[in-house]
Amino acid sequence: MGLSQADAARRLNVSRSFVQRLWDQCQSEDSVSRRPVPGRPRATTPAEDRFLSLSARRRRTTTVPQLVADHFQASGRRISATTMRNRLHNAGLYARRPVVCVPLNGRQRRNRLCWAREHVSWTQQQWASVLFTDESRFTMESDSGRLLIWREQRTRYHQSNTVERHSYRDGGILVWAGISLGGHTDLHVFHGGTVTGLRYRDETLDPYVRPYAAAIGNDFILMDDNARPHRARIVEEYLEDHGLERMEWPARSPDLNPIEYLWYYLGREVAALNPPPRSLHELKQGLLCVWSSLPIPVSDNLINSMGNRCRQCIQDRGGHIPY
Repeated sequence: MGLSQADAARRLNVSRSFVQRLWDQCQSEDSVSRRPVPGRPRATTPAEDRFLSLSARRRRTTTVPQLVADHFQASGRRISATTMRNRLHNAGLYARRPVVCVPLNGRQRRNRLCWAREHVSWTQQQWASVLFTDESRFTMESDSGRLLIWREQRTRYHQSNTVERHSYRDGGILVWAGISLGGHTDLHVFHGGTVTGLRYRDETLDPYVRPYAAAIGNDFILMDDNARPHRARIVEEYLEDHGLERMEWPARSPDLNPIEYLWYYLGREVAALNPPPRSLHELKQGLLCVWSSLPIPVSDNLINSMGNRCRQCIQDRGGHIPY
């Protein structure tokens, strides 16, 4: 036996008028489903949504205002920047900073692949003999205007989402340093002028590398890249005269060098100083201060990643790796 409307309302804890409306709807429409409520019409059609998504994928560096203008030119109707972002987000596209890397040709990829295959089986003890060195430049410029690209989530290191850069900005402060398992050199600041082979020898190899090599022992290996000052004859002669072994290094491979991340770390920590540097002198002092307090586990973890870097390079056939 069925319930009365009053009993049903009490059991469901709703008003009797609500039960009455459901009963009336059931009698007239043979259904109690919620009726569709008319709302504001969509600003774009499904076809236009596909067009916007395709435009962002084909030109990943395009901006929201440019996409809005493209839509207006194609359809004759204006949409807001918020609507544009929502349509791209619905398609799985988000504005993110791209990975910046140096371009690689076929020969350079093959050399990187060969190097990775030669070193993928190295033990921690072998890596412990290597002093990884590099230079980096720091400036007072902000990164607020950095390029953004449209990409899907978890595709940061896909080839289509990387930006190749042949050269980097000048000015600011040029520094040099080295790391190994269990320690690191002091941070050296190059003051003015171009770094030549002579300066590289006198300002880094003699005061920093040679004493470091003596501390590590006979198995010491110097890792530096193929920059012109590093390969100068005066540098080659110095290394040979002092019995310092140098690691063969594939060209255009900063992503294989574990110290590379520390330049990002150093810049981030200096920018977070309170107050932040307001002059090149304050920038230099901040760099020296942060580097001197660099936690050893941070650099050790980077060096311990060398096996994974080699495996990733092999997997990517010598291409850029996500480091």
